[in-house]
Amino acid sequence: MLQIELNTGPQWQNGIDWQKRSEEAAKAALSVSSYGGLADRNFALEISIKLSGNEEVQQLNLAYRGKDKPTNVLSFPMVPYDLLDGLSNSDDGEVLLGDIIMAYDICQNEAQEKAIPMEDHASHLLVHGVLHLLGHDHEQESDALIMEALEIKALQNLGIANPYIEQHI
Repeated sequence: MLQIELNTGPQWQNGIDWQKRSEEAAKAALSVSSYGGLADRNFALEISIKLSGNEEVQQLNLAYRGKDKPTNVLSFPMVPYDLLDGLSNSDDGEVLLGDIIMAYDICQNEAQEKAIPMEDHASHLLVHGVLHLLGHDHEQESDALIMEALEIKALQNLGIANPYIEQHI
C-alpha cells in the first residue's frame, strides 16, 4: 500500500487538494515504472512530500547538490534503486521510499510561463520526483529520454497534457 505523508506550507494553502494530487501523481509514476508492484506488497510504501518555499529548497539544493539557488523539485531517495526489487516487509511494516520537496514560487512561475494550471505542473513535478526516487535520472540524454517517456505516460494516465510539447498560443 502506498502512503503519502504530506506537509503543506502556507503558500500552498490555495484550495487545491494536494493530498489527493500527491497520491495520484505517486501512483501514476509507480504504475509506469518497472516497480509498479511495490505499492501492492505486504508493507506500507511511504513517500514524504513537503510543499515548501524557495528559501528552504535553495538551502537544501546548496547543502546536497552544491547549487546555491532554488529549484522546482528535489528528491532524496532512501532506498538504493538496485535494492528496490528485493524490498520486503520491514520490522515496523513500512518502507520509506524517500522524500520530495517542491518550491512554490518556482513551480508557480514555471506554470505561468507554460500557460498551464499550477496543479498540473505540480503533478508533473511530483511524478518527476517519484521517478527519481525509483532510480531514474536525466544526466545522460538517453536516460532523460526514458524518464521523459515515463513522465508523459504517467501524466497521460492522469489526464494531463504532454509537458514536453511546445505550446503555441
